[in-house]
Amino acid sequence: MRYFALIRDGIDPAPFLEEIASMNQAWDIATGRQDKIRVQREALAIPLRGLRKSALQGRKRRDVCESRWTSGSKDFPLACEFIRDTASTLGCDPGRAKIVSLPPGRRVYPHIDRGDYYRLHGRFHLVLRSSHGSLLRAGKETQRLQPGELWWFDNKQVHEAWNDGTENRIHLIFDLLPHTHRLAATGT
Repeated sequence: MRYFALIRDGIDPAPFLEEIASMNQAWDIATGRQDKIRVQREALAIPLRGLRKSALQGRKRRDVCESRWTSGSKDFPLACEFIRDTASTLGCDPGRAKIVSLPPGRRVYPHIDRGDYYRLHGRFHLVLRSSHGSLLRAGKETQRLQPGELWWFDNKQVHEAWNDGTENRIHLIFDLLPHTHRLAATGT
């Protein structure tokens, strides 16, 4: 595998799913992803970490590396702690993060994540729920990710996802900035 790496498996998704179920209305609060990003229009998202808007200073959103915890992240302490712990274990800083639901028969359309932010950060998916595995393609490789698995994949390649299952596919998706890239991210 060139564009995927299994980082960890055997993670119990149940506590994460309970946390999400307790805040079910959170899917309706921030709809910017499906409203503004055409390739993401069929997915629902709960943002946990987002772009630090004060850092824009004339730069394109895709070139801003600074991020912050959202006001809604306080409602998802388990997911946030998982991101912090994974970042620490891998020698990274947390970047942007969200919980994403993709309904049955829906997809994320092919695209490449471009810009300085994506060039410097790695993309991770923790699969929380999927009927029979989540299909994700990057480059010419396709993987079926299983619940309880944490994967890195190369989002700098053309990638897409689809839900060929019978229930909403739920992933915790987050980006990590390796400590070795800190200086490049700050532009110093």
